[in-house]
Amino acid sequence: MATDYYAVLGVQRDASQDEIKKAFRRLARELHPDVNPDPKTQERFKEINAAYEVLSDPQKKQVYDLGGDPSGSAAGGGAGGFGAGFGNFSDIMDAFFGTASQRGPRSRTRRGQDAMIRLDVELSEAAFGTTKDIQVDTAVVCTTCSGEGAAPGTSAQTCDMCRGRGEVSQVTRSFLGQVMTSRPCPQCQGFGTVVPTPCPECAGDGRIRSRRTLTVKIPAGVDNGTRIQLAGEGEVGPGGGPAGDLYVEIHEVPHPVFQRRGDDMHCTVTIPMTAAALGTKVPLETLDGLEEIDIRPGTQSGQSVPLHQRGVTHLRGGGRGDLIVHVEVTTPTKLDPEQEELLRRLSKLRGEERPTGEFKPGQQGLFSRLKDAFNGR
Repeated sequence: MATDYYAVLGVQRDASQDEIKKAFRRLARELHPDVNPDPKTQERFKEINAAYEVLSDPQKKQVYDLGGDPSGSAAGGGAGGFGAGFGNFSDIMDAFFGTASQRGPRSRTRRGQDAMIRLDVELSEAAFGTTKDIQVDTAVVCTTCSGEGAAPGTSAQTCDMCRGRGEVSQVTRSFLGQVMTSRPCPQCQGFGTVVPTPCPECAGDGRIRSRRTLTVKIPAGVDNGTRIQLAGEGEVGPGGGPAGDLYVEIHEVPHPVFQRRGDDMHCTVTIPMTAAALGTKVPLETLDGLEEIDIRPGTQSGQSVPLHQRGVTHLRGGGRGDLIVHVEVTTPTKLDPEQEELLRRLSKLRGEERPTGEFKPGQQGLFSRLKDAFNGR
């Protein structure tokens, strides 16, 4: 009675190629002679190897399913021999190491690499968004050969060493019998084809370097390190393969007045002590235009005045951050006689009363005169 190869591998007769391969790999891990040296196990390993050689080959499988002898359906010997069965050596290696060798020729067309470029933006551009033109140097499809790699009027030819398979096989003997191993063809490097006359423009690579101008939309709220992805604008792959992506990394140029912390902005205004004591309004050029900062009477150095919704736009979600204005009060280092006299009189007047943070009418008038003196009026 003929051997039931489906039963040997433990699969149904309508099993897919993927199910057959998985069953073989599972049994190979259990029954390989290096793992289990028992003679009975070795015979069982020969059976699953022979079964897999037939069921993994569509032509042999068809002959077997019709009741014929699969050993004559293809060159290479019978299915039951242990040495001949090792034509599937790569599947055995995959069963043990989890890696499969590439079967068949490699494609000359491959995806290109991603590229990245750094883009400087001003604070106002980061806050509100903008559109910029950038120049990038990347690999593009060779216009002379259209990515084929062959000189005009020529084409790639089938490799005569591997006959288009991209790999060459070698049979060696071991304690397990004859072992067939495969390696990439040294003549075509595994492509299965050779290019006798490479394109003179790209030297057979199918791509050349070129400078392009792209328009990038910068969304409002970007920050240092933010990356904007431009799909398909990176390097074109070898053989004119699909391009990778281009990433634009944002670098925000430092602002002379404002310091950014997240979506909030900070700045410092300096006022004399008389303005801090009496109160004043300080003009400030913000990202939204000129505004007046209201300095209340009695403001101390180090206090801050918030301007809500005057910061950077939130990158995700609506609204904006705040503008925090820090107040720095300066104390005069040199006084003329009139200024010194006025300060002494003010000190004397304030010493007569318990400090309350407010000025009595006489003190207010004296301080106004002091302010005029400091301002040169």
